[in-house]
Amino acid sequence: MRIVSEAEIASAIQARAAAVAKELPEGTAGPWYPRVVASGNFATPEPLLKILDGAIEGYRLFMIGAAGEVPARDGVVLETPFTGSGMRKHPENLDYLPVRLSLVPELFQRSRRPDIVLLHTSPISGGKVSLGVEVNILVSAVEQTRARGGLVIAQINPNMPYTLGDGELSVEDIDLGFEVEEPLLTTGESKIGDSAQRIGELIAPMVSDGATLQLGIGGIPDAVLQKLLHRKGLGIWTEMISNGVFALEQGGALDPARPIITSFLFGSEDLYHWVDHNPRVQMRRTEISNDPGMIARQPAVVSINGAMQADLYAQVNATRINGRIYSGFGGQTDFTVGALHSPGGQAIIALNSWHAKSDSSTVVPAINGQVTSFQHSALVTEQGVAHVFGASQQAQAKAIIENIAHPRARDWLREEAEKMGLLKH
Repeated sequence: MRIVSEAEIASAIQARAAAVAKELPEGTAGPWYPRVVASGNFATPEPLLKILDGAIEGYRLFMIGAAGEVPARDGVVLETPFTGSGMRKHPENLDYLPVRLSLVPELFQRSRRPDIVLLHTSPISGGKVSLGVEVNILVSAVEQTRARGGLVIAQINPNMPYTLGDGELSVEDIDLGFEVEEPLLTTGESKIGDSAQRIGELIAPMVSDGATLQLGIGGIPDAVLQKLLHRKGLGIWTEMISNGVFALEQGGALDPARPIITSFLFGSEDLYHWVDHNPRVQMRRTEISNDPGMIARQPAVVSINGAMQADLYAQVNATRINGRIYSGFGGQTDFTVGALHSPGGQAIIALNSWHAKSDSSTVVPAINGQVTSFQHSALVTEQGVAHVFGASQQAQAKAIIENIAHPRARDWLREEAEKMGLLKH
C-alpha cells in the first residue's frame, strides 16, 4: 500500500475506469459504468466517496446499509441488497437487489463483479490494517477485485478500532492509502417504549442459559437484552452487535469461553473502545457469520428479528412500506433457517401490533407484496406470543389473531380469515 494524496486517488480511479472500459467486448451497449464496492453501515467512507464522485462521470456504487451521505446524481447507480439511510432517500437512483446477505459474495463472483473497492480502515499495525466496525461482504469484494486486477483503496482513520478476525488485511492487498481523521458515527441508548418493554418481557423467558443469540438493533432487541442480564453462559453468533451485547458482557451473562461472532457493529464510543484489539470479538466475513449451516451448528440459537407486518400465514414483511423498498432481506432469512436447524433453536419475529403513524394493524390477513421470511417458531407483539411452529395453518391463524393482533383488529381479521378458509364458524 502506498500513501497518496487526493489528486493521486482521483487519477488512479480514472485510470482503472478507463482500463476496464477497454476490456469490454466490442459492441457492448451503453452506458457502461464501473462497479465500486465501498464500506457501508457506520463505516461509510464519505471523503473517499467525494473523491470518487469528482473523478469519473458515472459508476455503480455497491454498499450495504450505507449511513451518512452518499453521492446521488445523474450517472450514479446505487446498488444494494440492504438499503440504509444514505440510499433510502434516493429511490430514483436505487437498483435494489433482492438477495440474502450470505449470498452477496456469490454475486461478486457471478454477475456483479467489482472493479474498485473503497475501504474505511484502522491505521497500519504489524503490516496489516483492520476493517474495524464493518467486515461484512468487504473481504470477498477485495478478493474478487484483486483477482481481476482491480483497484483497492483504503481510507485510513486513527479513530477506526482495530478489530480482529477476517477483517485484518495485509497492506499488500491494498493498492493505495488515503489518510483522514474524523469521528465515527455513533448511536446512544435506544429509546425503549412501553410496547418494546412488554415484548422484551415476553421473549426473555424463551431464552435459556447457554443459548446462542442473534439480535438486530433498536428498541425491541435492546429491551430483550436488558431482560437477559441475569442469564448465564450465553453465546453470540450474529450479523451485527451494538451496545446491548456490550452490556451483557459487562454483566457477566456471556460465556467467556465462547468468542463473540459478528460481521459488523455500531454503537457508542465505549463499544468501539471495547472491541479495539479485543480477542473476545471475532469479526467474520458474511460467508461465515450468515451461513445457515454454520448458524445451525451453534447450540440453541435464538434468532430475534423485527418486521413491519405479519400475516395469518405467519409470513412477515420486513423490507417494504407501501410497496416501496425500505431495507432488504439482510440476514433475516439466513438466521431464520439457521436457527430452526439449530439443536433447540428458535426463530422469533417481534413487532408492535399497531402502527401508530398510519393508525393501522401490523397484523394483516395476507401480505400484499414481497415476503421477507416465513415459517418461524413464534411471532411476538406487546399483546402476547403466537407459537406457530408445527401448527396447522388454521391453528396458527387463530393463534396470531387471538394472541398477537391488536384488539381493534381482531374482528376484522376473524372475518377475513373465514373468507380465506383459515377459520370456521
